[in-house]
Amino acid sequence: MAQSVELLLDDVSDAAIRAQWDALAAAGLPSLARQAAPSHRPHVTLAARRSVDPALEPGLADAVDALPLRVRIGALACFGRGSYVLVRVLAASTALLELQAAVTAVLGPDPATEHHFGTGRWTPHITLARRLTADQVAAALTVLSGPAEHDGRAVGCRRWDGDARREWLLM
Repeated sequence: MAQSVELLLDDVSDAAIRAQWDALAAAGLPSLARQAAPSHRPHVTLAARRSVDPALEPGLADAVDALPLRVRIGALACFGRGSYVLVRVLAASTALLELQAAVTAVLGPDPATEHHFGTGRWTPHITLARRLTADQVAAALTVLSGPAEHDGRAVGCRRWDGDARREWLLM
């Protein structure tokens, strides 16, 4: 998907995720630390689409006006089959689920993304690494062993245009 709406984390949570990216990279494992773009940062994708009508942005800003929002950054998890994505899952609080539902309601239905972002199908998470093999997942779990769960805050929301590699704040 080329367009997304993403939550941004408080400075402490951002630094904690970046430290995990760095630990994976230092171990020679795939890591999002390897992406150097200034706009690259830990985030939680609320919705993704092939395109987003700019006329919807005031509604999106209204949908996220409850920020900041407490979030619980939780356990490690893997998505995928054969080529894995390593993530930290966020606790699915009522407030977080309502925020995501409000954003997707503003954007309207999209059959192409319903399986990931539809009601009851969204898994709030922060990506740590992509395209890992099973052996790399095992190594990454060793590198990141120990308690890394913590309470944080989602403090902002941005729009990301993946085609133009451009971001801007909604809040």
